[in-house]
Amino acid sequence: MLEGLIVKALSGYYYVKPLREGLISGKEPSVQCRGRGIFKKRGESPLVGDRVRYSLTENGEGTVDEILPRSSQLIRPQVANVGLAVLLFSVREPDMNLLLLDKFLVHIEHAGLDALILITKQDLAGSEDHSAERVKELYESIGYQVIITSSLLGTGTEEVKQRLAGEISVFSGQSGVGKSSLLNALVPGLTLETSEISMRLGRGRHTTRHVELIELDNGGFVADTPGFSQLDFMELGIEELTGCFREFTAYAEECKFRGCSHTHEPGCRVLQAKEEGKVAESRYRHYLEFFTEIKDMKRRY
Repeated sequence: MLEGLIVKALSGYYYVKPLREGLISGKEPSVQCRGRGIFKKRGESPLVGDRVRYSLTENGEGTVDEILPRSSQLIRPQVANVGLAVLLFSVREPDMNLLLLDKFLVHIEHAGLDALILITKQDLAGSEDHSAERVKELYESIGYQVIITSSLLGTGTEEVKQRLAGEISVFSGQSGVGKSSLLNALVPGLTLETSEISMRLGRGRHTTRHVELIELDNGGFVADTPGFSQLDFMELGIEELTGCFREFTAYAEECKFRGCSHTHEPGCRVLQAKEEGKVAESRYRHYLEFFTEIKDMKRRY
């Protein structure tokens, strides 16, 4: 039986890239496959990013027979075996949205993935605009890798490509930040549809309609996924939120009360760290917003 990687799922078909000795055979075309009926009976479904065993049929197509064990599985977007989440937020058009960035980071931490933050469209920043550098400094101090990029100027493209080598990465972020433009720059010959920004709405039209793995020439794959404008916390509990803020962890262990919410309790080390400037004001403010959102949501349900 043959082994391969599902690089696209569309209209009931799975497009499987052959594996040779555990490595992707880049020169070979994908095989169009159907899934076995047994998957439906078991309530299983092959996902983009799955390593699978498949067999060829007489008409040159194939059948996915077995899904190999997954290292990770995302629900939205539905991708398996992702190791890195790449978050794109632009300097301008649309303006930087740190609340949304922190919301993405909470979900990524909860999913147990590594995160790479890309600040895009640096070419639109004026000479007096140092917002990208300030954001980079803040999030690097927390422990995230941040790269400032410009697809127009080619800034940061090679550094991004090196980080994606050998990984299945998922690209996400605010709509209209230049995901497709960056992917076009990363993969010569790729011509993903890009979209102009609606200045009235301050966001772009979604140009990505389905999840598909785009192959890089260094063993990496990028899942180009639909843009998101909002996320909810249905899968996240209040008690899990603290652990999704990296810089809170060490201080939370020293709080006076077990199960401290870090909102009002005496002897709260997180609050103290915030007052001392060791936790950024914006990060703590966003924590409170998410805390309230989760609390209200749990109350409603």
